[in-house]
Amino acid sequence: MSQAVTGDAVLERLRALLADEGEAIAPALSPAGGDVVVGPLVSACGAGRDDTEELALVLESILEGYLLHYSRGRLLDTDDEDLRLLAGDHLYAVGLSRLARLGDLDAVRALADLITLCARAHADGGTARQPAALWLLTALVVCGGRWPGYERLLGAAHEGRADMDELLAEGRRRAAEMGVGLQAQAALIAFASAVADRPHA
Repeated sequence: MSQAVTGDAVLERLRALLADEGEAIAPALSPAGGDVVVGPLVSACGAGRDDTEELALVLESILEGYLLHYSRGRLLDTDDEDLRLLAGDHLYAVGLSRLARLGDLDAVRALADLITLCARAHADGGTARQPAALWLLTALVVCGGRWPGYERLLGAAHEGRADMDELLAEGRRRAAEMGVGLQAQAALIAFASAVADRPHA
């Protein structure tokens, strides 16, 4: 039986994974704290699933990798750009490998697409709105599977013609259809806060 996902539990598990990296990363760990972003949405989407807690860890791990690459992570306190990128790459790998062990290769592909498209959005000088929409869509895919609107917009995003408002609207529409509209809106707000509150020094 799945359980509600709390920020403390998920982020402490991630902190432990980073602490296990030893001398390279462990000394830069920040004090306990930080907020989950997509964990509660995953918990709501995955109600009744046995792997909900692991899926929350996977998505928060990859989100932490994203924050370390493009903003400032919740778990590391360092101005060392190389260390941030190293830890970010590690957390991407942790999330993808743990998801692969669950056997959901379709979800692995969705997260790989997310990482690629977020990197492209930042390289193109875009705002955080498009990554926020991509994060919402991907969280819904990981928990509930693909749907035609996602496939259409994913293709448009890969071709560089995705409309940010359309991405957000489709994510909100799908979340409402799944009965998790409030959790989806909370995730979008938490994502915006995580990015805004942690700019690179």
